[in-house]
Amino acid sequence: MNMLWPLLAALAAYLIGSLSFAVIVSRAMGLSDPRTYGSKNPGATNVLRSGSKAAAIVTLLLDAFKGWLPVMLVKWFGAAYGLGEGTQALVGVAAFLGHLWPVFFRFEGGKGVATAAGVLLALEPWLGVAVLATWLIIAFFFRYSSLASMVAALFAPAYYLLVDGVVWQASGAKALAMVVMGILLIYRHRENINRLVAGTESKIGSKKK
Repeated sequence: MNMLWPLLAALAAYLIGSLSFAVIVSRAMGLSDPRTYGSKNPGATNVLRSGSKAAAIVTLLLDAFKGWLPVMLVKWFGAAYGLGEGTQALVGVAAFLGHLWPVFFRFEGGKGVATAAGVLLALEPWLGVAVLATWLIIAFFFRYSSLASMVAALFAPAYYLLVDGVVWQASGAKALAMVVMGILLIYRHRENINRLVAGTESKIGSKKK
């Protein structure tokens, strides 16, 4: 029974993560399926290439929310079921995996940037703010969402461990979750890495092709 609640929480988080809001929002707003244009990635940056800033913002917020919510539910209600920081980390990764490989959308998911941000904001709010600031700085100067995302993913566990004992008390489970999400996020950007090297990567704000 001790393992049942964490597993059920992780399953619920994966199902929440499997809601591909880029596709859902695009359909609701009468836009093309984001998997058919641009980078073909069902994420907020690619939805922006449709020309609809509103759709991109809604997608971004909902993708982040689905990473934030499962962790917060465990924080709010998990203690009564013996769920602690380990389960918080587990459900965060599960929601992230749901976004990458969503069961409701033929396992064709996005790259997990917004969802990972939501998870970080739930695990440690100030860490989430620091990582988002890192993303914004890199994106502002270089105009590449993919580059900003990968740099932020690398910095997340570094920030978390460097500030241990100052702003928060680091948890091994949370640190491992950040490393796992970072590795998978960079893996999902492997085509972007090739395009960055070749100089053909699309910049933020470019229209769909």
